[in-house]
This record gives sequence, C-alpha cells and structure tokens, in this order.
Amino acid sequence: MIVDCGIYQDGHRREGPTDFSDALADARAAGGFVWVGLHEPTEKEFGLVSEEFALHPLAVEDALKAHQRPKLEIYDDSLFVVLKPVMYEPRSDTVSTGEIMIFLGDSFVVTVRHGEGDGLAAVRHRLEQEPEMLGKGPTAVLYAIADTSVDHYLDVATELQTDLEELETEVFTPDRGGSRHTASRIYNFKRQITEFRRATGPLALPMSRLAGASTGTFATAVPFVDDKARPFFRDVSDHLTRVNESVEGLDRLVSDILSAHLAQISVQQNDDMRKISAWAAMAAIPTMIAGIYGMNFDHMPELHWLWSYPAVIVVMAVLEVLLYRTFKRRGWL
Repeated sequence: MIVDCGIYQDGHRREGPTDFSDALADARAAGGFVWVGLHEPTEKEFGLVSEEFALHPLAVEDALKAHQRPKLEIYDDSLFVVLKPVMYEPRSDTVSTGEIMIFLGDSFVVTVRHGEGDGLAAVRHRLEQEPEMLGKGPTAVLYAIADTSVDHYLDVATELQTDLEELETEVFTPDRGGSRHTASRIYNFKRQITEFRRATGPLALPMSRLAGASTGTFATAVPFVDDKARPFFRDVSDHLTRVNESVEGLDRLVSDILSAHLAQISVQQNDDMRKISAWAAMAAIPTMIAGIYGMNFDHMPELHWLWSYPAVIVVMAVLEVLLYRTFKRRGWL
C-alpha cells in the first residue's frame, strides 16, 4: 500500500497535489522533490507509480518480487538501490531481514519496503527535523536510509557478539560443553551469521560506488547523486566495513568454537571408551577363572583341595585390585 507521499522544497514539507503526476510537476517547477513511500504494494498500486515516474520495468519487477541482494543499478532516468535492513530478536536469538528498494531520480524518491521490520517513518521524521540536510534533495533521503540501516547493522553485530561470548562460555564450562543441545545451538548461530552476511557483504560495492571510488571499473560518478554527498557515503562505507569485519570475525570464532566442541566430544568419548575397556578387562579375569572351573572335568588343579574355593576367590580379588590400581594410575578410571 501507499504509506506516504510528500513534496519537499528547501528542506521543508509543503502541501501539494495528491496525484503523482501533478505532484512531480509541481516539485520540479518549485525546485523540490517528491518522496513516495510504499509497503509491499500490489502490482496495480505500483503500476501507477512506475508509470508516473517512468521507472525501468526490470527494476519494477525486482521491487515487486523482492528477495533481491543488496545492489546498485543505474538506468537512464533513475537510480535503483536495494538495501536489506536486519532485525534481531533477542528472545529467540534469531536474525531476520527485510528489504528496502529505493528509486532515485532528478526530482523524486520512491521507496518500497518489504518485510515486518521497522518502517521508514522514523527516517522521514528525522529528516523533516533537519531542513538543511533535507534541502540537499533526493540524495539526502538515500543517505539517511543507508546510514540508518548500516548503523543498525552495528547494533546487531554487538548483540551477536554478546551471544557468541555466552555460547563460548557454555562450550568451555566443565560438564556443559558436551551437552547434546550445544552443537545445534552453534549450528543455529552460524546460520544467523550467514543470514546477516547476506545483508551486509553485497552492500560493500554499492556503498563504495556511492562514496566515489577513485580507482577501478566503477570510478565514474553515480548519476542522480550529488557529488558533495560523497564524504557522507564514505562514512557509511567505513561503518559497513567495520560491520563486515565484525561478521567475518564472528564467523571464524563460531567455526573455532564448533571445532573445539567436537574435539571435546571426541576426547570425552575416548575417555568413556577407556573406562569401558578398563572395566571389561577387570571383568575378564574372574570370568575366565570361573569359566575354567565351571567345566565338568575330574582332573583339574586343586579341585579336591579343601581351600581351593577360597584360594581362587582371593586370587581373583588380588588380580582385580592390581588391575584397578594400574588403570587408576594411568587415568583410565
């Protein structure tokens, strides 16, 4: 649905026509711009917007279907940017992502949001409280949305770091590292990091292009973006680099924790096997002696001797004690 449609001139919102075409013409005539916000629009709803603002059909298709990677695409009449805001649920320790598609033109901004995450109302309200920033035109809207998303990435990375420390404590705490649920928790945590990485990793190149990369294939300026905004996008790009480095560090640490957990399980299983083997060896001696004397032969050593039975019992007890002390000294029991 269409959430909001506002006309901005000199950094202030003003009243204007509600029709998209008239609003765009009015904004261009006054030197301002139009900001249209939509949330999971239907094909019919977005068809009206795309027709009025002459949006490229390929970008329109991406905006309707969603499930896109973060990217930056340049068309003749507009710029198309995809961001993936990240939400963190502390109760379930899960990471979920939404999508924000931004169409940027010479006098308009169209934002399309998918998912249940925080809307853009807070960003719009904050910009309306900063007329100087909003007066820089559609570029200010793109910067504010990107900056808000990346700053939230930092918060999520901090939450994940806290969860990882708790998981690490659980793994290396005696009598808890071998819990049957620990491996599933580690695997689930790794999945959350992977989901987080899908949102942050691909965004590095678009932010680098918006910041004005001085070398490489994308060294040319991005159209519809004010050159004076490059330092701001460089700041966002620096924050994003910190996030990506943090995500890489988290991924390596959780892999190390999983390896340590598996090693602990292996050591514990070896200890168990040694204990089982030791007890089996101790049980083998009396079993062997009893098995020999259980055979029905007349001619057996000391069979008719008065003290045969107590002597055999004593021999078995002495041998059991010797084996027990030997295994205990070697750490098998």
